[in-house]
Amino acid sequence: MSQAQTISTNDRVTIELADNGVAHVRFVRPEKMNALDAEMFDSMIEAAQTLASTQGVRVVVLSGEGRAFCAGIDLSNFTNSSDGGERRLETRTHGNTNKFQEVAFQWRRLGVPVIAAVHGVCFGGGLQIASGADIRIVHPETRMSVMEMKWGLVPDMAGYALWRGLVRDDVLRELVYTNREFSGAEAQTLGFATYVEKDPLARAMEIAEVIAGKNPDAIRAAKRLQDAMHDRQTDEILMMESVEQDSISRTKNQIEAVMSSMQKRPGEFDDVEVA
Repeated sequence: MSQAQTISTNDRVTIELADNGVAHVRFVRPEKMNALDAEMFDSMIEAAQTLASTQGVRVVVLSGEGRAFCAGIDLSNFTNSSDGGERRLETRTHGNTNKFQEVAFQWRRLGVPVIAAVHGVCFGGGLQIASGADIRIVHPETRMSVMEMKWGLVPDMAGYALWRGLVRDDVLRELVYTNREFSGAEAQTLGFATYVEKDPLARAMEIAEVIAGKNPDAIRAAKRLQDAMHDRQTDEILMMESVEQDSISRTKNQIEAVMSSMQKRPGEFDDVEVA
């Protein structure tokens, strides 16, 4: 059985890294259903930065402590968000995102696959964070909503960029315009859930362990190709496939993938070097 060690922790987010390369990121503000206050935004961004620079991370699982995955913005902490001292949202603080977008989009940008285990409540910003994951495992009774219209706002935490390819256009329009609540069971039909499971975290960990046992070079390359396919022209995608494959083929890890498969044993792969 894999052993895990805590590599980062504070009163908002904890990261545990198992020796098989599975990193578990837990949101730990259960008394507020992991609602997003300023400290939670900063802690989540710091968590992703830590994972990006930590050797041996092969896959990430996101989950929430207590009764919810994430209830969205903690409105009690953002009542003065339009104060003149605040930056305008148009200001880019993290490459092509602002801080609020980064907390969701960073999981799509991370070099390894991310799996969200969603339960309880997943509203507004919480839904956009889950949407940043590559895979979403959702409890059937999870309460979910594109919540922003309730407050006279639009989704602006990278949701529109992340929902491309996930949610059908007319379905998304209805959910945004009405902010109606839907269940985890319905989420799979709508496009927000990959699987619906009674124990989302257990299923997420099961999938994570499978991914962690694959050639990490090929997994990272596959994620880059997945991320590019919706934005690039056909010629660019075709060339990118060839470039990625050339960089992997006949390397030590690729040969080990073949040998371990033929010998029906777990692969023993070198970790990808990180900056």
